[in-house]
Amino acid sequence: MYDFITKFNIKGDVLEVGGGCGVLGLLIKRDFPEINLTIIEKQKIMSELIVKNLKVNNLKADIVNDDFLKFGFDKKFDYIISNPPFYKGTLKSENEIIKIARYEEFLPMKDFFKKVNALLKERGEFIFCYDVKRIDDIISNIPKPLKITDLRFMYPRIGKNASLVLIRAKRHAKSMINVHPPLIGFEGENYSNEAYEIYKKANTKSVKI
Repeated sequence: MYDFITKFNIKGDVLEVGGGCGVLGLLIKRDFPEINLTIIEKQKIMSELIVKNLKVNNLKADIVNDDFLKFGFDKKFDYIISNPPFYKGTLKSENEIIKIARYEEFLPMKDFFKKVNALLKERGEFIFCYDVKRIDDIISNIPKPLKITDLRFMYPRIGKNASLVLIRAKRHAKSMINVHPPLIGFEGENYSNEAYEIYKKANTKSVKI
C-alpha cells in the first residue's frame, strides 16, 4: 500500500481510515511532509501507539480515536487512504484487537465506501487495498461519482494466485482503468527485487514495548 500510494501526487488534506499502529499514514507523512494528515482508529490501544510512533519519528498528525462510520468529521479530504479490515469467514482470532483489525464485519464494505465518497472533495481520491477475491463486490459497491482508475494485483509468488488488489479510485474520473504490472512478493525463499526495494524504501523497524 505504501509504495502504491507514493506513485501518485499526494497533497492537501489526507485521511487514513483504520490506522492500526500508524505505519502507513506515518510513512506517507514522512515522504509527503506538506500534507495535512488525519488518522482515525477505533481501538484505543492502537491510537495510543500511533501517538507514540508520531513522537518517536518527529511527525505530526491529527489522531481521532473513534468509529469511522459514526464519527462526524468537520471537513472533507483530498485523499482517503486505507488498509481496511476485509476478511470474511468463520475462522476468527479470539483476540479482540486482531478481530477488529482484520474482519469486514467491523467496517462493512458498502457502508465504508459510501462514507468515503461523502467525505471526499469534488476531485478527491480513494486509495485502498482489499482481498482480491472480492473484486466483483468492490466494483459493484463503488458509489458514483467515484470511478476506479488504477489496479495492481499482488501475488505471493510466481505461479500462485493473486491474494491482494491495490486500488485507486477518483471522483468524476473519465480515464480508463490502468492495470499496473503485477507485484510479486517472493522469488524462491527471498523477497523479489521489487519487494526488497519497497521494504528498503520504507526503512521501518519494530520495537518491543
